[in-house]
Amino acid sequence: MATKKRTKKKRIIRRGKGDPASMYFNADTQAAICDYQDAEDINKKNDLYVEKILPAFDKLVQNLIFIYGFATPAEPVEHLKSDCISFLFETLHKWDRHKGTKAFSYFNVVGKNWLIINSRRRQKNTRRHVSVDAPESMSMVDKMAVANHDIILPPDELMIKKDFRGDIMKILLEIQKKVTGENEKKCMHAVVKVFESIDDLDYLNKRAIFVYVREISGLNPKQLSVAMSIIRKHYKALAKTEDYGLF
Repeated sequence: MATKKRTKKKRIIRRGKGDPASMYFNADTQAAICDYQDAEDINKKNDLYVEKILPAFDKLVQNLIFIYGFATPAEPVEHLKSDCISFLFETLHKWDRHKGTKAFSYFNVVGKNWLIINSRRRQKNTRRHVSVDAPESMSMVDKMAVANHDIILPPDELMIKKDFRGDIMKILLEIQKKVTGENEKKCMHAVVKVFESIDDLDYLNKRAIFVYVREISGLNPKQLSVAMSIIRKHYKALAKTEDYGLF
């Protein structure tokens, strides 16, 4: 008598598809942003940002950069990410929880738009680049720009420039008194040091200054990004007052 072979049924375990964003930017992150907006104490706001919001922003921006191909050899990823995170920090107060839009959706769009605009600006600057070794390819405007580069400013313009730098230094020293965090203090010390040595520096573009400040302060890019965001708010507030009115 033939015996029937028993066939084992394979168990199929179905796992729900999880949203990767929920792993790093979730309901707790949104709640932290609400608490940040409601908080009045600067130390509490700083703790909320560093501990609960910044890690989500960091991962969000990193994903945007690599998913949409914003990373280029012309601009280091850490610098690009740091600038974008700083912009998100400055827009924290603009997200309105009462409009029904989730915080992730809002900051995802804001971050992506910033990266697109930054990419277009970089491409535009690249197209504008002119080699001074090939004067025959330069337009009249380019030739005038090169010629004017070596012209010494008139005494009145030099005086205005000197006074303006003096006003900025006053603001920097005032901010140095206001910051309380250790990282902000280190950052401000570095900023003042760079500003005092501005005439002796070889390079004065944004990236070079970032490197100078980072080396003097000893802070890593993430720490520097947080510190600079806080300092930038102090600067904007002081620059609009009568005592330090630059704008």
